Amino acid sequence: MVDLTRHEKERYFVTAAGDKELFPSLHDPHSRELSVVIPAYNEEFRMPVMLDEAMDYLENRQKLNPSFTYEVIVVDDGSKDKTTEVAMRYSRKYGADKMRVLTLVKNRGKGGAVRMGTMSSRGRVILMADADGATKFSDIDKVEAGLNELSPKPGNMAISCGSRAHLEQESVAQRSVFRTFLMYGFHFLVWFFCVRGIKDTQCGFKLFTREAALKTFSSLHVERWAFDVELLYIAQCFKIPIAEVAVNWTEIEGSKLIPFWSWLQMGIDLIFIRLRYITGAWKLQSTLKTD
Repeated sequence: MVDLTRHEKERYFVTAAGDKELFPSLHDPHSRELSVVIPAYNEEFRMPVMLDEAMDYLENRQKLNPSFTYEVIVVDDGSKDKTTEVAMRYSRKYGADKMRVLTLVKNRGKGGAVRMGTMSSRGRVILMADADGATKFSDIDKVEAGLNELSPKPGNMAISCGSRAHLEQESVAQRSVFRTFLMYGFHFLVWFFCVRGIKDTQCGFKLFTREAALKTFSSLHVERWAFDVELLYIAQCFKIPIAEVAVNWTEIEGSKLIPFWSWLQMGIDLIFIRLRYITGAWKLQSTLKTD
């Protein structure tokens, strides 16, 4: 079974006044146009640049279109630094209605953090975006266009994935032969075992309709680096339309991925994802509620 339980402390966010309020549920009707979910682990130094860019974009968009409403949810994935304190400064500046911080009691992994934030969101559409700001935030316009162009959307379910596939040749020229081998090996395993038709499954810039987020995250088992692959595998099993859209991307220093070992772990995860679904050890879930 998928573990959607959360610690009592993870049910609440803190307002600018210091009061605790209960997070809403993804099962509730949407009350905002956009939710931005940002998983963060030890990101006190890289995250402010990303948040400044994101909040400037969102505030300007709201000024141009007052009917546009949004929220940003920073999910501190059990950080050992001041990630929560940094995020709370933005919450006090913009108000907890626009900026909320979900601090996990223990580290779950990026997939677990994204799921917890998504299950606590209010948006009609939900964007997951990395805390390092590697993808230009204004490229949300591109993934939104990709989402809107998908038709039909059965049950209003659709996903638009930011993609760095157009940058692959440039990255190959800059990488060592060994790292290039690992990259292509990972791409082959993704294609062979799990997801076909998507060139870049790992870009951390994905936009979901609320219905698609509920359907996919309710079945997600993998909580670490390979979670994107399982998420898209689930979407394809449910025949949810997926767009892949080229976005601007810059490599930012301080990545948590460890060359070779992270790729090896992801490769093992891919094999086990497929085996566990084939053997019935994992099953696609209905839209379960968090406990």
